[in-house]
Amino acid sequence: MDYEAILKDIKPTIDEKQHIDDVSSRIMNFLQNACDSRNIDANVNLVGSVAKNTALKGKSDIDIFIAFPLDTEKQYLKDKGLELAHLCCSEFDSNPEHHFASHPYVTTDIEGCEVDIVPCYQIKDGSQLKSAVDRTILHTFYVKDELGENQDDEVLLLKRFMAMTGTYGSEFKVGGFAGYLCELLIINYGNFENTLKAAMDWKFGEIIDLEGHGTSKQFKDPLIVIDPTDEKRNVAAALRLDKMAQFIQSARNFIFSDNKEDYFYPIEKNLNKQNILNEFKKRNSDLIAFRFNIPDMPLDTLHPQLRKTCESLERKLNDKEFNVFKADYWSDEIINCVILLEMASSKLNDVEINKGPKVFINKACENFAKKYGRENCYVQDDYLVHMQKREFVSATDFISHIFTKEHINLIKVGKNLRNNLINTFEFIDVEDIDLEFLDDFLNPGQYIVR
Repeated sequence: MDYEAILKDIKPTIDEKQHIDDVSSRIMNFLQNACDSRNIDANVNLVGSVAKNTALKGKSDIDIFIAFPLDTEKQYLKDKGLELAHLCCSEFDSNPEHHFASHPYVTTDIEGCEVDIVPCYQIKDGSQLKSAVDRTILHTFYVKDELGENQDDEVLLLKRFMAMTGTYGSEFKVGGFAGYLCELLIINYGNFENTLKAAMDWKFGEIIDLEGHGTSKQFKDPLIVIDPTDEKRNVAAALRLDKMAQFIQSARNFIFSDNKEDYFYPIEKNLNKQNILNEFKKRNSDLIAFRFNIPDMPLDTLHPQLRKTCESLERKLNDKEFNVFKADYWSDEIINCVILLEMASSKLNDVEINKGPKVFINKACENFAKKYGRENCYVQDDYLVHMQKREFVSATDFISHIFTKEHINLIKVGKNLRNNLINTFEFIDVEDIDLEFLDDFLNPGQYIVR
């Protein structure tokens, strides 16, 4: 297949690249001059996909790392890093936003470019690591050294393919492949198509060890890619099993597809609310939806807590014999979160079986019989049981019961969400939910095949 037309669509234009290069160069020069004029011992580095020439069109975020000597006190690094970032924002008339990784850093918009200014330690290899971000400079050097001629284009094809099949992005919301992981895959397999052909036969625990560190036994992840710059790190640690599986099947679908070009472009959707609601009706499922306010918090903290809450609620409903067919959450990441439950059954009969001890445990059975009345107990398999009135016959009643101050501990709730769930929880109609989310809920496999 000839990928030239696709590359023309996904590579940054000459004007975009020149603008990015100009802005990043001016920022770096300003920051290095600021360090030198203030006797701050630090080197300014351009890192990330822009530095490696592996940024997709419109995704050319500028990552600048200010590297301090290893013997620098951590507080000094934090203070001077933020000071330099704020000076830069003042110079370029932009507003700093504080974020936190291993230590504080600043994100800002300069002349239409999203810029991260991050302090770190200058290390020569992974053994000197003092904070998680310190590896980033080493990653940039490694990829620039190892990517062969035209392999940056192969990385772009892989990133774009993953983006269009829903498997690109290591942030918790996605749980997919990081940009650095994509680059290592191309270095390992040579090009885009070879990577997909290899992925077709991946097994759980697949190992890639470019530098032969031999440390793969330390990890139990679905995909193990030993960081060439740090033998103690699996680059694929953040990759969820479901996203690895989706990529494997996407690769198989692509290789055998007659519509290969379509995999590099968004699916055309003409979403119609009534059509989507009719599809839910055809499934004859009971739908339960509720919303609550989310707190102001970092997205990489928010999404794990939302997922944890959604999954725990699903387990609790199933434990109580309410059969959840599917559950998922959506958030605008500003104010609202919605949890949608598609129920195979949301209404139950009035009685349930209370399971006691195995009949072989004499004393325990005697206590159980005394508590519930010997005449009310019988044997099911090899357990002593008795029938009792069910406390909740409606899933909505049980959910309302859970999201109260007295009973919220019945499920595992993200600690920052607890108060908001108690105070702002309310049931809503499905028709009030984001249409894109509803479509994805109904058609979970639409992105991996064309």
